[in-house]
Amino acid sequence: MQIKSAKFVKGLVGPDKILENNIPKIVFIGRSNVGKSSLINSLTRQKGLAKTSSLPGRTQELNVFLINDNFYFVDLPGYGFAKLSKKDKKWLHELINWYLFDSYNEHQKIVLIVDAEIGPTKDDLEILKALEECKKNIIIVANKEDKIKKSLYQKQLNKIQDSIGDHKIFPFSSKTGFGADKLLREILE
Repeated sequence: MQIKSAKFVKGLVGPDKILENNIPKIVFIGRSNVGKSSLINSLTRQKGLAKTSSLPGRTQELNVFLINDNFYFVDLPGYGFAKLSKKDKKWLHELINWYLFDSYNEHQKIVLIVDAEIGPTKDDLEILKALEECKKNIIIVANKEDKIKKSLYQKQLNKIQDSIGDHKIFPFSSKTGFGADKLLREILE
């Protein structure tokens, strides 16, 4: 299966009828500036579909995209470092937790994106544990794999694997497109 059409539907900040329909939802989550929006743009082959920024905290809503008129990609705000007030950071944290854990929304898959060069942070591991406890269907993406030095590549992937347990890792680069086909197959299965 390929992505033939992708369009932005709306940004949400709470309950909405769009979340109550039976259209499958694939959710993208990760820390601020890990490349969630860039990954969505790369997978859909639409450069400006999801808005990107070099400033952490650009995404401040649940951005919903209709893919192939069949399912949604949901781009969540990043967690961790963001250039926002404490009040806004707290609100975004509450929005993420509500959508993932407290609402009654069904998620087909959760794509947890970590920085391949840095590896999973404490925040990444905490969200992974919470997702596992709720028995979510999790896909781990090691984004920005192109930034890992060639001599350290396998060692870094092994380090990531050790920290995330039995989950399969999908190395990916939004910049080069590396890993896009494998990841897309996994997401769309």
